[in-house]
Amino acid sequence: MNEDKHSWTFLSNYSHVLICLSRDKHMTMREVAKHVGITERAVQRIVRELIEADTLTAEKQGRRNVYHVRRDMPLRHPLESHRTVGDLLKAVEA
Repeated sequence: MNEDKHSWTFLSNYSHVLICLSRDKHMTMREVAKHVGITERAVQRIVRELIEADTLTAEKQGRRNVYHVRRDMPLRHPLESHRTVGDLLKAVEA
């Protein structure tokens, strides 16, 4: 992507993190950060907030976490609250 022409995207970093973890529930925070283009610390904050919002769950397996996206959760903004996280993921995965 040409950064000079495209300095913004239609989806937020929150949705980018969810997309990454829905594609690979074993992905590390470092790997997510690399794919999304943000710091590992930012990914950790986003993951923590998504867990607090019950949109994401983390299951400890050995020394690592495995993440599960709650696809049944409604999107948070009033304009799209009639849709679910699963609807969003389906749209970008198609």
